[in-house]
Amino acid sequence: MISAYFSIISAFMDYKALGKSIENFFKEISDTLEGVLFYKIPIWGEGCQNFTDIFKESGCESVQQIPLVVLWLIVGGIFFTFRLNFVNLRMFRHGIDVVSGKYSKDSDPGQISHFQALSAAVSATVGLGNIAGVAFAVAIGGPGAVIWMMIAGFMGMSLKFAEVTLGQKYRTIDEDGKVQGGAFNYLERGLKELNLRRLGKFLAIIFAVACLGGAFGAGNLFQSNQSVKMLSSTFGASEQIKFIVSMMLAVCIGIVLFGGIRRIANVASKIVPFMAIIYITAAIVVLVSNYALIPDAVIAMFKGAFTDDAFKGGLIGAIIAGFQRAAFSNEAGLGSAPIAHSAAKTTEPVREGCVALLEPFIDTIVICFMTGLIITVTGVYANPGENIDGVLLTSMAFATVIDWFPYVLTLCIVLFAFSTMITWSYYGEIAWQYLFGKKLISLYHLIFVAIVFAGGVVKDAGLILGLSDMLLFTMAIPNIIGLYLLSNKISADLKSYQHKLASGKFEK
Repeated sequence: MISAYFSIISAFMDYKALGKSIENFFKEISDTLEGVLFYKIPIWGEGCQNFTDIFKESGCESVQQIPLVVLWLIVGGIFFTFRLNFVNLRMFRHGIDVVSGKYSKDSDPGQISHFQALSAAVSATVGLGNIAGVAFAVAIGGPGAVIWMMIAGFMGMSLKFAEVTLGQKYRTIDEDGKVQGGAFNYLERGLKELNLRRLGKFLAIIFAVACLGGAFGAGNLFQSNQSVKMLSSTFGASEQIKFIVSMMLAVCIGIVLFGGIRRIANVASKIVPFMAIIYITAAIVVLVSNYALIPDAVIAMFKGAFTDDAFKGGLIGAIIAGFQRAAFSNEAGLGSAPIAHSAAKTTEPVREGCVALLEPFIDTIVICFMTGLIITVTGVYANPGENIDGVLLTSMAFATVIDWFPYVLTLCIVLFAFSTMITWSYYGEIAWQYLFGKKLISLYHLIFVAIVFAGGVVKDAGLILGLSDMLLFTMAIPNIIGLYLLSNKISADLKSYQHKLASGKFEK
């Protein structure tokens, strides 16, 4: 790793060598972390003589594996969906009412409105995971992966409710009215109430370190990499132009980064609705142009997700790809959203939890499904061509209808990525402050901006995606442990809130 670092320095003025050196640096990190953070469990084998052969991975024609952390998220989503009696269905309409302002009061403690909190959190989730991530899922698991992404999104709504409710419940507000919240708080303070002080502190520290990794990886590297890749593909940029574009993107992020949550919320509340309208409108145009093929595409999705042939291995691949890309996209269970939602003005933690459960619905069930349907209905996933993956595959699907659509998509991608990066920069900043205090915050800003540039000059999208996955999903381990231990408190608060709501104690 040290040798790779020095090669970056020596190659700084050589654009091609610089990109390759940075790529090698990230590859060394990825290879080091993969065996530990992404340990894979064999769960299905074709041609195996007995069950033990699957785990030994011997005597089988092929063995399907699932990363342990992805299985961890699946189990967590199932548990909280049933533990909270399908809160994702029962409180969905109420969440819409809260966002629309029916229960809002300016006098409530906090810094931002429910809508701004939702926009800030959605700006971190509605990003390239919806565009590039879905394309990766379909390329790996086939059209059936889209259905499993939607199932994962449905269960993720319950996880998102649980973690955001706790984030609000255990937030702190200083004398200046600035809110400090997130998984750090409920892991440390919540578990302390259960006489698990040492465990809570340990999990909070692990989460903070993982959150930094998530901010640098999925919230930064992947976003800048796919943005620059799309820009260079659309406009035919040279290595030198990629270098300049990466620098400009890093500077723009740096300017916004110093503004804190208020500036991030203001920017996100303006960008998110605008970019969502553009992308969804473009998606509708593509789907209308291919309306006759939509029924066959939907059938292909469900066949890929549930048919008997899929059980020979394809189903497992679709499930893994679907759940993995859904978690990357909507971040349910990762503990990131409570940071943004903790700043919302409210006196009722459950109320903000109801707002938060809308995020996976918007992100995964609506936008990801539309992207997956476009890729399937146009058929581009079947023969994508060499070096066509991620965002370029989605771009190819849009271009089948109108050849200038990639330019529109490029604008959407840059906006998606920019909003994701500015929100994740704030998440990482809160984690940094938890670990090191405010004295070294300028160092964090410098590192974050440098990684924006580094991600833009790396060519290997698969490497960046894999590294981003590992860094992001690590957050789920300490976070979901805390959610399990505090599940009784979440359930009790939900029941109390529903009783008050039913009895008319809340003014609209």
